[in-house]
Amino acid sequence: MSTYHFVAASERFLIEEEPLEEVLRERVRNYGEQGKEIDFWLVKRPAFLKAPELAAVAVAVPRPAAAVVSTDEKFITFLKLRLEFVATGRFEAPSASIPDALANAA
Repeated sequence: MSTYHFVAASERFLIEEEPLEEVLRERVRNYGEQGKEIDFWLVKRPAFLKAPELAAVAVAVPRPAAAVVSTDEKFITFLKLRLEFVATGRFEAPSASIPDALANAA
């Protein structure tokens, strides 16, 4: 089981209104230079927001939602500060309520 941290917002906000693509591209480049394995993912319509333990966070996220999920808490803190209008949280997966941290909701 791993701990995942996330920022979540409306898909439109994260993908169209914010320079998220640029931030993620720069992070991928940086990781490549350092030989570091990717530990973050962009998830459209994240299924984990349906988990009962995330209900309080999920109600604050407009639908359709998107999220950046990472095992690196510092990166998610950085994104929260950069993006401002996002919900944040963390969860453990795989679990009974979140079998796949990166799954899309149906």
